[in-house]
Amino acid sequence: MPPDLWSLYALMLKSRLFEEVIAKLWHDGLISGEMHLGTGEEAIIAGVVAQLREGDAMALDHRGSAALLIRGVDPVLILREMLGCPDGLCGGMGGHMHLFSKEHLAASSGIVGAEGPTAAGFAIAAQYSNPGAVAVAFFGDGAMNQGMLMESMNLASVWNLPVLFVCKDDGWAITTQSANMTGGNLNERARGLGIPAVEVDGRDVFAVWAAANAAIERARSGQGPTFLKARCVHFEGHFLGFQLIRIARDPLREMPDIALPLTKSFLRLTGATMRERIAGLKTVMASVLSTLRDPRRDPINDPVPRTRASLQSDPERLRALEDQIEKDVSDVAAYALAEVPS
Repeated sequence: MPPDLWSLYALMLKSRLFEEVIAKLWHDGLISGEMHLGTGEEAIIAGVVAQLREGDAMALDHRGSAALLIRGVDPVLILREMLGCPDGLCGGMGGHMHLFSKEHLAASSGIVGAEGPTAAGFAIAAQYSNPGAVAVAFFGDGAMNQGMLMESMNLASVWNLPVLFVCKDDGWAITTQSANMTGGNLNERARGLGIPAVEVDGRDVFAVWAAANAAIERARSGQGPTFLKARCVHFEGHFLGFQLIRIARDPLREMPDIALPLTKSFLRLTGATMRERIAGLKTVMASVLSTLRDPRRDPINDPVPRTRASLQSDPERLRALEDQIEKDVSDVAAYALAEVPS
């Protein structure tokens, strides 16, 4: 059955608006610590998770809120968890990187690559107790350099486990471009372990849905794992408040905080040689200029408006859908904040 683009867009928009609420709460100081959002991943998450059914499992990385929301976890509980409330999803003890829902067979972890062993464990359990069920692992391209993920993919291949390994490839491993730290081709790595590999445009929810559909059906029928590499863009960088992105968005406001210490360091009478200082300054400026040209700043890479453009032939239906989703997310935020002191 072909996907319903209206339903997929609704899921994508809901997760985007929900994460915008999270971002505002974080900027307002109501959520502490680092905050990693999946802004830019919506087509990947919706295209995969919308196809899961009862008994299927998800192993999530530190950007798990959208997948949990689409899977049906109560968004109020997710927000209350991030706010550190004892009535949150995990008793206020897990924060945004360690979200769990036993009811939905969903677990997230802040440990890079941990999604592999978790998904393999879910899949082994499915083979014994729930044949036909699948497990999905979501992780970034940087996780492909973690031994436990590669070991899990090897195990899934040898034991023919029903796992879909979804690599959300944004070209960055935290703040390092993946090309500078990852050797070879990730698809070939998977194929070298005997796992079929498929690459899609992660901004295209139709393409993701089609590739995931084939992989999930393959796993359900006992044919083993698939590696799905979906290219995407994280518009906020690795985490909210990523300094280079802040500089690119508002240089007049952000640069003084950097320029003053750089100038003091450059003019110090002791320390590195002038040649070393000039080299360091060039590195900093090159990073800033690179961010100005970064695809994270290009709206064409945003999957939400790209999907929306395909629905504009029915503007009234589109407006009604968006108004309803905005209201629903607003109501969730208001309810979650009802007992939180200002």
